[in-house]
Amino acid sequence: MPITNRQVAERAFLRPLYEDPYFPGHVLDKGVAILKRLCERIEAEKPSDLAALCVLTLAATEEFNRLGAEFEAAGSEIETVAREEIAEDFWFIATAYGFPDDVDVEELIASRDW
Repeated sequence: MPITNRQVAERAFLRPLYEDPYFPGHVLDKGVAILKRLCERIEAEKPSDLAALCVLTLAATEEFNRLGAEFEAAGSEIETVAREEIAEDFWFIATAYGFPDDVDVEELIASRDW
């Protein structure tokens, strides 16, 4: 299902991480796929409130939790710079789909272990 939100469709998720050789591109590609799937789910399920959105974002966060092992296997990890960039993309997604700018990103990614 193609993403119909133009702002989201034009976003280069995790872009700053691709510029750092510490982060393996093939693993970042999987992170981008997680974020795009999250967008597709938001468009399909149309969460009406923050609680419904968090069901979707926490599922995506769990996928990032599992991706941590792939970062480690490639000699990398989801460290401070990556954590901040991933969190920023979660916040961007929430606001792009009409949730308030002051949405608490920590609530969106509360299940993270990175």
